[in-house]
Amino acid sequence: MNKTIYFGLLFVFLVFLQVFVLNNMLFLGYVNPYLYIIFVFLYPLKKSRFTFLLLSFLLGLSIDFFSDSGGIHAFSILTIAYLRLFFIKVFFRKYEIDYPFFSLNLEPFGKSFNYVVTLTVIHHFILFSLINFSFQNISHVILNTLYSSVFTLVLYFLSVYIFSKKQ
Repeated sequence: MNKTIYFGLLFVFLVFLQVFVLNNMLFLGYVNPYLYIIFVFLYPLKKSRFTFLLLSFLLGLSIDFFSDSGGIHAFSILTIAYLRLFFIKVFFRKYEIDYPFFSLNLEPFGKSFNYVVTLTVIHHFILFSLINFSFQNISHVILNTLYSSVFTLVLYFLSVYIFSKKQ
């Protein structure tokens, strides 16, 4: 399948999955998975950075539109999309010349795990900070970030395991 069609379908699938399924899941008042950030992890590095940032912004804006959340998803996913290259340099020691050959699936699990956990926690912390927008609720922000990050990561690694299983 053409990569452009694949990422277009992934974009639409993630919007509908997040809006119609995952936004309706709320466990213990804290846990809500945000699996749409998988787009940031799967999008190839060799593509145009402007296109990637634009698509990430549109993904977040689509989630905001359906969730009536005023731009907080767009801001948080755009932030991790922008920081992605920095963390790839930090965790994987990859540079611009390595980008056409980089695939998260081909990297060691420990490095991939650290990378995905870091970006997920950053995304969730920004998201819940903007939702609460007060230092009085910092414990609420931290609990939401912690629990939702763990649930999102479990779903992410489970879906990666299921869909990339070699026959």
